[in-house]
Amino acid sequence: MTGDTAPHVVEDVPGVLQLLSDGSVVRGDEAVLWPKDPLPDVPGVQWKDVLYHAAHGLSVRVYRPESSSSVAGSSGKLPVLVYFHGGGYCLGSYTQPHFHTYCLRAAAELPAVVLSVQYRLAPEHRLPAAIEDGVDFLSWLRGQAELAGAGSADPWLAESADFARTFISGASAGASLAHHVTVHAVSTQTQLGFNSLHVAGYVLLSAFFGGSDRTTAEADPPAGVTLTVEGSDKLWRISLPVGASRDHPLSNPFGPESPSLAPVDLPPVLVVAPGIDVLRDRVLGYATRLKEMGKAVEVAEFEGERHGFSVLQPFGQAANELMRVLRRFMYTGVTRATER
Repeated sequence: MTGDTAPHVVEDVPGVLQLLSDGSVVRGDEAVLWPKDPLPDVPGVQWKDVLYHAAHGLSVRVYRPESSSSVAGSSGKLPVLVYFHGGGYCLGSYTQPHFHTYCLRAAAELPAVVLSVQYRLAPEHRLPAAIEDGVDFLSWLRGQAELAGAGSADPWLAESADFARTFISGASAGASLAHHVTVHAVSTQTQLGFNSLHVAGYVLLSAFFGGSDRTTAEADPPAGVTLTVEGSDKLWRISLPVGASRDHPLSNPFGPESPSLAPVDLPPVLVVAPGIDVLRDRVLGYATRLKEMGKAVEVAEFEGERHGFSVLQPFGQAANELMRVLRRFMYTGVTRATER
């Protein structure tokens, strides 16, 4: 007799993703995860998709305001905001309506040239694939900056982007990705002397970090969280290299095997920490550790908000305040820590 060898479910994100024992993946409609209320339009913004990695079929969605003369610098150009979407490295898309709406708002209200980056997802492509894609994107963007000087860059970027004011940002896993890409970017910039593109700062929105030891918020989660401890653990199991723990350097930037950030010449960072979040202590701990190293850090706490509020309620009062905080950070620099 032969045993039953049919593949069985190893990990299950109900309704949207199943990882089977043979390594195959079954995906569902992620729309079930999002609020059903229709999203209002954001007028005055142009957008288009541009291929940045032909071999992997990866694109970036480019947004720019139709008019920016009142706030553009002396060059008539706008700061660049690179944006990585969230989803635990397993879910999400740069085309998803809530991420799209956030980018429309950012382009119109900051204002800025916003670049929303597609990257490969786990478990089909486990980490460090997403990090590699983020690094490849920034290399592409640096190439665009160099081409702009020769008049052969993408026309929208050549016309509107001030590459000397480039900010790297992301939400949830996208924030974790932004951290890793920033560390790589400034290290490369220092070592090789690149000057066509300057990373002026980075922004972490509800960052998705992990660790083997439980924090207070993970051990005793606040009521009403949108991301549970169990859900967070599951996403790390699906996205990290097989067999890796949550102390892996790609999950825990201060883990036992993580390289020290002390010698890294990090640019100023804006850390956004919602209060109703099991990852709150990790986000605030990240900011505290960087401050102890003498880094320039601004913390914006949103006490009554949940993980991912910037996209889950993209027109809420907290999202409105976030836009004001982000605009100030990008245009005037780090200020004192604030609580909302």
